[in-house]
Amino acid sequence: MTKLTKKAKIMASAVDREKLYGVDEAIALVKTNATAKFDETVEIALNLGVDPRHADQMVRGVVTLPKGTGKTVRVGVFARGAKAEEATAAGADVVGAEDLLEIVQGGKIDFDRCIATPDMMGLVGRLGKILGPKGLMPNPKLGTVTMNVGEAVKAAKGGQVEYRVEKAGIIHSGIGKASFTAEDLRANFDALVDAVVKAKPSGAKGKYLRKVALSSSMGPGVKIDVAEVAAA
Repeated sequence: MTKLTKKAKIMASAVDREKLYGVDEAIALVKTNATAKFDETVEIALNLGVDPRHADQMVRGVVTLPKGTGKTVRVGVFARGAKAEEATAAGADVVGAEDLLEIVQGGKIDFDRCIATPDMMGLVGRLGKILGPKGLMPNPKLGTVTMNVGEAVKAAKGGQVEYRVEKAGIIHSGIGKASFTAEDLRANFDALVDAVVKAKPSGAKGKYLRKVALSSSMGPGVKIDVAEVAAA
């Protein structure tokens, strides 16, 4: 059994593992316990009453966090001609067609989000086994297969995040940095939770939002009162 360091024991003792905290109190605790030498990411975990093995219970989408993510997002775009120029002008970090395909096939993926114009999907489809497992495959439902590449690039760099339920029925996502104000973290928290609630699938039965918790990259988890979240 791994022994806790003195610092970890102090942080753990600051959080009552059995208590369900209000959202604002939880955010304050997470910020207080984010004492690493780097700006920790504040992460949310949502336990949903779904079984993602069934297509009608999959929860997936994108949401723009109003206060941004605090991260520099590198965007790759598969496009040609005028659309490639549009993507570059919008701030895309990597733009190409067959040349970008070869780079990715060679094992170099120098982007965090991937966007493609519809006509490029035949080409991008060859990269399914590489991009798919990394969650980078462009998808029209997520707005990453589009002719409006300029807008998509700006959205990706401006605070848009993708959420997707995992096998255990849990969504994990960052909602900002520990250096953010409590008000900004609350705004991002509300935006993400609202998007997930609105994305409730038709196949979900019973209680949908079951558990909610917040933590920083290195800090302890803080359980949140779901009743308060649901009421909000």
